[in-house]
Amino acid sequence: MAFDAARIVVTGGAGFLGSFVVERLRALGAKEVFVPRSATVDLTRVEQVRSYFAEVRPTLVIHLAAAVGGIEANRLQPGTFFRDNMLMGVHVIEEARLAGVKKVFIAGTVCAYPKFTPVPFREDDLWNGYPEETNAPYGVAKKALLVMAQAYRREFSMNTVMVFPVNLYGPRDNFDLTTSHVIPAMIRKFLEAKERKEREVVLWGDGSPTREFLYVVDAAEGIVSAAERYDGEDPVNLGSGQEIAIADLARTTAKLVGYEGLIRWDRSKPNGQPRRMLDTSRARERFGWSARTRFEDGLRATIDWYAANRPVSG
Repeated sequence: MAFDAARIVVTGGAGFLGSFVVERLRALGAKEVFVPRSATVDLTRVEQVRSYFAEVRPTLVIHLAAAVGGIEANRLQPGTFFRDNMLMGVHVIEEARLAGVKKVFIAGTVCAYPKFTPVPFREDDLWNGYPEETNAPYGVAKKALLVMAQAYRREFSMNTVMVFPVNLYGPRDNFDLTTSHVIPAMIRKFLEAKERKEREVVLWGDGSPTREFLYVVDAAEGIVSAAERYDGEDPVNLGSGQEIAIADLARTTAKLVGYEGLIRWDRSKPNGQPRRMLDTSRARERFGWSARTRFEDGLRATIDWYAANRPVSG
């Protein structure tokens, strides 16, 4: 798909990932990129989605909008995460069909994978079990959208494409400790502990789970590449292909922040999924994408951004 002649709607385009996707689209020549804002377009309301599509008349929809959060947020609001992610996806796909949109791209989540998926996670493993309990409602809602996308392709000949990114990190992330994911939460905790000269930082779990992280700029490039070059029905993973234990992540983050105190693990708190790393070979094969950013370089850039942009207390 040629971006210079497309009318592109990016849901969630003002958010963390979406803002980088919009920048990438414009860098590649996209002239008409539209970003519905939640204050004026509630994607959980079908009539508002229908009205927006009628006004904008998109030829490509990139659906990134999602209700997301860390383990605690998912534990406290499982119904909200399921409902909002399900409704947004259903309305966007159905109203795109009714509006005659040429292509619909949908971002899934690594949380859709079964709790005990063999590492590395392959796309064919998506249906081999139930997701990890702490984020299952969110993961199941996103996985259901894959069923919808494939069903609409078969019945209505819609060009619906879906990718499953691993955990993202980078500048502009959410650093609110109640709703943030692990990397921004660690960065904030270690930085504040350093400034307050605290002797220890308490982190959830026991540090044994592993995670894979994808730098947000790489993720944006992968999404735009798929939107441009991939037209298949098979889901595609987006990841860095590198696995790191949470304990090692904590030590690396503390070192880069300059925190020299103790790290204490609160084993009464959940660990989440035991291991998480994706097989990213399909992305290379189908549309020639692979991650480029070294993890420590991306982590350093994220720390620098937060240190320069965080709210000043007092």
